[in-house]
Amino acid sequence: MPPLTAMDSLATSTARRWALCSLLCICLFSAGLLLGSRPFFFPPPPPWEWEHFSRLQQPPAPRPPPPAATAYHDHDDSTAPAPDAGPGDLASEEQEEQDEELAASAPAPAPATDGDGEGSGKCDVFDGSWVRDPARYPLYEAAECPFLSDQVTCRRNGRPDSGYEQWRWQPRGCAGATRLDGSTALEQCRNRRLVFVGDSLNRNMWESLACILYTALPDRSRARVHDISSEYKIFRAMDFNCSVEFLWSPFLVQLETKQDRTKALKLDQLPAMLQRVIGADVLVFNTGHWWTHTGKLRAWDHLERNGMLVKMEGEEAFSRALRTWARWVDQNVKQTKTRVFFRSISPQHKGANWCYNQTAPIAADGAIVPWFPKSMVSIVERSIRSMRTPATYLNITRLSELRVDAHPSVYSINRDGKPLSLEQRQQPIMYADCSHWCLPGLPDTWNVLLLASLIMR
Repeated sequence: MPPLTAMDSLATSTARRWALCSLLCICLFSAGLLLGSRPFFFPPPPPWEWEHFSRLQQPPAPRPPPPAATAYHDHDDSTAPAPDAGPGDLASEEQEEQDEELAASAPAPAPATDGDGEGSGKCDVFDGSWVRDPARYPLYEAAECPFLSDQVTCRRNGRPDSGYEQWRWQPRGCAGATRLDGSTALEQCRNRRLVFVGDSLNRNMWESLACILYTALPDRSRARVHDISSEYKIFRAMDFNCSVEFLWSPFLVQLETKQDRTKALKLDQLPAMLQRVIGADVLVFNTGHWWTHTGKLRAWDHLERNGMLVKMEGEEAFSRALRTWARWVDQNVKQTKTRVFFRSISPQHKGANWCYNQTAPIAADGAIVPWFPKSMVSIVERSIRSMRTPATYLNITRLSELRVDAHPSVYSINRDGKPLSLEQRQQPIMYADCSHWCLPGLPDTWNVLLLASLIMR
């Protein structure tokens, strides 16, 4: 065999390299087919890139609410998260902005309607007129209800007329929706737990409903009234498995007395006692009057938010408090279990529509001067619109504005708990109560509308 020349050696070496390269390419291509359509020598993007792409393609998921057991603890729980964030919590600030945007774009709270109306098949039970109906009203006698508070038993306190007890609210187009007696009310409340939360006007409403039920009981010995505390009262109709409760919370948010005896209104916390109402079948909230007090009548010395003192106008504080309440409801109330109501503002009658010496309602087309700021009414309605939990707006304001005659006026009690003396009655500017309502009286109608709303479509 002749010896290889230099050129022969170079050609042989080159051929071998090409053969090895070809074999390597064949192997790599085969491996790529086995591993998938993408050849493995083109590495896939890292997982975080796919997650980023997914987040860009899909809307962000809503933040889950905190567990009910940890939401809105009172001030003694130092480990509880603040439900309404302070200025430094951007997440909560963003949530508040989203709530406001949602509220602004949503329709106004729908009034309770009934299917028996004329024309469209619906009617607004809060739109109507007052008609005298002594055959049906009053729904009970004050003397039959031993737990009525002295403040509202006007005839017992010396009021000589009784016509204010005999007026029935008649909605336009569906008068039958509000015809209710005590026996029907008992059946409506059977196997139900109803809770009123708010100020003395909701206590007015609680006393009214408790009296309607109590006086209709076949056996009144089977009723119980429990004064758990000055802030918590319960009426029970044992044979009907029905309870009607009242929880005192005039601001809905927490009012705390400090060690130095000053009072702080915490705009981001609800009272710890409110946990007791979770699981009720019906919740009726209200607030408003106490927010309008000024000077020595104002209940708080300063405002707090996120554990810090804050300064803001009353309406802004009112708005923040209602947002705190709305989020508490969304986080703690099960829609499948509980019906939520917010009762609108109960009007006072002072100034142009003074309640003193009035014995008949204002005519439906009469002149009314609202006393409560319209902007605060808008705040309530906007807060309700922002909620995930449906809340029925029990809009009793207009129909109550007509009842200038239904207040205790000078037939109330003094600070000692005794009926006003003749001398005090002669000073109505100082002593007339034009805020609360006589019982029997107007709050009975509020409850009639509440129970009617429970069965409406």
